[in-house]
Amino acid sequence: MMYDIIAYFESIDPVLAAFYATLFTWGLTAAGASLVFFFKTANRAVLDGMLGFTGGVMVAASFWSLLAPGIEMSPGEGFVKVIPAAVGFLLGALFLFALDKVLPHLHINFKESEAEGIKTPWHRTTLLTLAITLHNIPEGLAVGVLFGGVAAGFDGATIGGAVALALGIGLQNFPEGFAVAMPLRRQGLSRKKSFMYGQASALVEPIAAVLGAWAVMTFQPILPYALAFAAGAMIFVVVEEVIPETQQDQHTDIATMGFIGGFIIMMTLDVGLG
Repeated sequence: MMYDIIAYFESIDPVLAAFYATLFTWGLTAAGASLVFFFKTANRAVLDGMLGFTGGVMVAASFWSLLAPGIEMSPGEGFVKVIPAAVGFLLGALFLFALDKVLPHLHINFKESEAEGIKTPWHRTTLLTLAITLHNIPEGLAVGVLFGGVAAGFDGATIGGAVALALGIGLQNFPEGFAVAMPLRRQGLSRKKSFMYGQASALVEPIAAVLGAWAVMTFQPILPYALAFAAGAMIFVVVEEVIPETQQDQHTDIATMGFIGGFIIMMTLDVGLG
């Protein structure tokens, strides 16, 4: 079944493949958010475990799916070979740093007074949704860049690896949808509105994926930089947002084990399919 899916993605336009793959990741976000129709509250330990799982997947994807292939396809030897990855990684982190400082958002387990970015009168619901949207920009970009790299014929970029990355991101998007919808429901929003805000946080992924695939196919020499850029952005999100969100209560051990589980699953998917 999985190899049939890989064969299908090999047969279609890479930009379209990136779009379809991130429609899948968005769909799992929506599936996670749909749990709001069945539950009004979420156990805090479960929520922290899910967020830890998200962080583990993102860290593993950053290395196995992005940095390692980016370094492998870079020209030169020794220190010269790692320069594109180092530069791209830094630029990706700086890009998310800038967004973090400008885009108004509120992390899931934080008080409204702790909102970040430019001060606005926006409601807590909008700020929470924007916080998860920040997570999803580098995820969509990563999928698109990897599909674009396959189309450009770079060694180290494979359809199997791109599919594995999309699958891993989709798996961690399920708890992300749940994590944004449930707090909104707990604050009194209707189930429908909570679901709509939860799934909307991942709509940016197909957009970022298409842009990433197009950019790499159009400007092929940027691929090693683009892969590392996506990795730097993802690691910034994990360190700045995901991990701190899991450390606000007494369930830090559960969050840590969730992180380990997410890392193992993403590493296994990438090595097994890539």
